[in-house]
Amino acid sequence: MIHATAIIHPKARIGDQVRIGPFAVIGEHVVIGDRTIVGPHAVLEGRTQIGCDNHIFQFASVGAIPQDLKYRGEETSLQIGNRNIIREFVTIHLGTDSGGGKTLIGEGNLFMAYCHVAHDCHVGNGVIMANGSTLAGHVEVQDHAILGGLSAIHQFARVGAHVMVSGGAMVNQDIPPYTIAQGDRARTVGLNLVGLKRRGFGSETISAIKFAYRLVFRSGLRLEDALARVEKEVGTIPEVISFVEFIRKSQRGVAR
Repeated sequence: MIHATAIIHPKARIGDQVRIGPFAVIGEHVVIGDRTIVGPHAVLEGRTQIGCDNHIFQFASVGAIPQDLKYRGEETSLQIGNRNIIREFVTIHLGTDSGGGKTLIGEGNLFMAYCHVAHDCHVGNGVIMANGSTLAGHVEVQDHAILGGLSAIHQFARVGAHVMVSGGAMVNQDIPPYTIAQGDRARTVGLNLVGLKRRGFGSETISAIKFAYRLVFRSGLRLEDALARVEKEVGTIPEVISFVEFIRKSQRGVAR
């Protein structure tokens, strides 16, 4: 159902069984996938492509231009996958030329009220951003990470898969996969063992991750020496490979 008061540009592409509430605004270049729900007063604009079975709640702003003074109206985009929940007053912005031109959102994510996803961010699948959590520009958040309420991620920082960022944390460096980060400025304080067990990680895998974590964060070894020993002793475990690769690719440094 599309409410009679919704304002929809005639060139917008609306899928089957889409529901659009009163006074919602849908822009010219917006594509909305099947069975997506758009709540009252939500604004969807820009070159925004939204997948199927999403629920965008009232007063959300999706696809607005970046809050970046370098942006000059270039034709950049926002791509959102399937089965995402975007709650009240969430803001998600288009990309910029300097960031590859795309903001990317995966599938099955929950953005609680007042979250902000800035230009050129890449958010994976199954991510939860609690109320008021904020991503600056060019941030990467990998699969199944959880960002606590009022936490903030610095531009160009990365949050690894299955990470738990505590409420109110100020993250200015990369947070490796499987860890917990807290504080201002945030540091890793342990492994997200509860999260790993809930996601079905086996005991052998968890033991290997524990070994890798202790070497990198608790042994006092130089980072490269610790990573080399991790690779030598448990380097065949896929999750450990991901842990090591994440750290090696860090540009901002690892919070430890």
